[in-house]
Amino acid sequence: MANRTREGTVLEAKKARVKPPPLFKVMLLNDDYTPMEFVVVVLQTFFNLSREQATQVMLKVHREGMGVCGVYPKDVAVTKVEQVGSFARQHQHPLQCVMEEIE
Repeated sequence: MANRTREGTVLEAKKARVKPPPLFKVMLLNDDYTPMEFVVVVLQTFFNLSREQATQVMLKVHREGMGVCGVYPKDVAVTKVEQVGSFARQHQHPLQCVMEEIE
């Protein structure tokens, strides 16, 4: 950046650093009622995972109680959580989708 002087004072332009927006993990939680196949369909439909990737995430949810579906900016994460919740309710499944900020 160019420096300018005015009456013996040096002025330097500051570079503004814009902080990137925070990212959020979107996760599915395990329950005892939602069929595994339904979870795979949700992962393929709303998170654009292949059948193999969706199956791996579904098994993680089943075995560990939770699985990460994707990482998104806040507005996208909120939309994904709402879409999955609405879809699960329409199909009468108690599937829970939550989001958590990445620190």
